[in-house]
Amino acid sequence: MKSDSKQHEIKTSNQKNSKIENDNKNYAELVVIKPVGYPFDFTMMDEDIEIKNPKLFEEYAREQWLGLVVREKSHLFDQKIIPDYGFEIITAKPNNSIISEDTKIKIITDEIEKNKDNKIKSDITLDDIVGQENAKSKVKVITKYLDDPESFGPWAPKNILFYGLPGTGKTMLVKALANELDVPLYLVKATSLIGEHVGDASSKIHDLFKKASENAPSIIFIDEIDAIALHRSFQSLRGDVSEIVNSLLTEMDGIEENKSVITIGATNNQTSLDLAVRSRFEEEIEFKLPDDNERLTIIEKNLKTMPLEYDLDLEKIVKLTRGLSGRDIKEKILKTSLHNAISNDCEIITMENIEYALNSFKIKNSDVKGMFE
Repeated sequence: MKSDSKQHEIKTSNQKNSKIENDNKNYAELVVIKPVGYPFDFTMMDEDIEIKNPKLFEEYAREQWLGLVVREKSHLFDQKIIPDYGFEIITAKPNNSIISEDTKIKIITDEIEKNKDNKIKSDITLDDIVGQENAKSKVKVITKYLDDPESFGPWAPKNILFYGLPGTGKTMLVKALANELDVPLYLVKATSLIGEHVGDASSKIHDLFKKASENAPSIIFIDEIDAIALHRSFQSLRGDVSEIVNSLLTEMDGIEENKSVITIGATNNQTSLDLAVRSRFEEEIEFKLPDDNERLTIIEKNLKTMPLEYDLDLEKIVKLTRGLSGRDIKEKILKTSLHNAISNDCEIITMENIEYALNSFKIKNSDVKGMFE
């Protein structure tokens, strides 16, 4: 073992590579830590760890955290096997001391707060979704199935495709569905399933379905599924995706039965999907742009939560926003007009602010369209 008398390079507890003076620092005799999980939410990561050999873990932890300053109630992060997994420092003796080669590191495993369902927390309900009556009606089969999976037998729904323009409520509907059914929702962007090395993607897809199956009944929602299941005529644009497509097909076919697991894919353009993947969806549900009455309802609902008063011609706004999605109306028009009013020290939102937002939105859209001309 190396001598403890050497000068250690000291790092702060957030593990940035910065040196600090250690002349007046004490070396830690004991550090007690507790696993607390990841600092961000990603459904394919398991929040739970199992320490099979505490002695080996102590050596592993001491080696990577050698020289770190430890303070009670701060955190240490693993940067080797499970990068960014966090451990809370419960005890540091003495406090504000430095981990050395002689520091004893103990881990508390019986206090891990387990979160088995990985549920996406949401307050959204089906009543919050304006329009899309056809889509809301069609997902009733999911509601009935997840309420009583056994009654469906071989007639259970498995794979459903949501398609429609961006901002029309595809993600919002699946969040509302999972929230009202009180089931785990595994919501992932398709691009997060793409690995850097051969086999990475298939492993990620398998782990996703395995986790959902372990916590069934549950819903898997793969947003922008065309990013990993592109039609073969377009695959030259992003290379070979056969590994991802084959893995996805295996899970969707249920070769390893994913009982009480619903897979919902979402795309802006269903015709861009690989035909083999598209054929696995029993139902394709279209999400349409809001009509005049629905846009009026969207505007009225959002105006109720505005921090400023308003004096607006709602019927005129309805006409001016024709062709826009619910998200565009909220984020691009109403929010921009609110910010414009605030930045100009206005006490109320007026049509002048709305017109500013509409003009800004048109300029941005024309810039995007002109990029490839």
